[in-house]
Amino acid sequence: MPRGRRFGRHEHDVHQLVWAPAGVLGVDVAEHEWVLPPTLALWIPAGVPHATTATRPALMRSVYLLPGRCPVRWTQPTVVAVGPLLRELIAHLADPGPGLGREPRRRAEAVLFDLLRPVGVTTIEVPMPADERARRVARALIATPADPRALADWGRDVGASARTLARLFSAETGLSFGRWRTRVRLRAGLEHMAANRPLSAVARHVGYTTPSSFVAAFRKETGRTPGAYFAAGERPER
Repeated sequence: MPRGRRFGRHEHDVHQLVWAPAGVLGVDVAEHEWVLPPTLALWIPAGVPHATTATRPALMRSVYLLPGRCPVRWTQPTVVAVGPLLRELIAHLADPGPGLGREPRRRAEAVLFDLLRPVGVTTIEVPMPADERARRVARALIATPADPRALADWGRDVGASARTLARLFSAETGLSFGRWRTRVRLRAGLEHMAANRPLSAVARHVGYTTPSSFVAAFRKETGRTPGAYFAAGERPER
């Protein structure tokens, strides 16, 4: 998948395990977005509408599993760690070649089910305001998250006072403008970290003066450091 390639909102009548052995994938479900480096995969239950985007050039592999013979009962999208054995199993089951026979596939699926280990990765949700003036500010910050302008400066661009914009963000997103902008910056940072950019460069790119300030904001929002977030799948299988 080249950068920016997107499979628009759709759903399957089977479960899907989506993973990128190379590159970075973003998966949107309702207002949730997951950024998936090669150490993490996402379980998407049957019937859940979702969209998938390559935020960097990526190779996507998916395993599709019949609900009737699946012991996994997760009803919500769930992030799972991808260790060495699960990597090989996904590649084996997603092989686009002639395909596995019924019994070899069942045996491989049984091992895969045993290896699915959920990890507590929190999505960074960025709800959009409805008012067009606030949406213009929101879209501009998503495009350039490091923009440091205050609400008064934005207000002059969109024809609203700082107080009006602050009220709109709070009422329509449930977040103060400051926290909303923090989430935009952190979500943008996720994509760059997943592409293995140095943390110092990521921090500067999304508007933080030091890596430590970025790490502190990331930890406050997700409960994990960036390193712990992306290392979730690197522990050996048990």
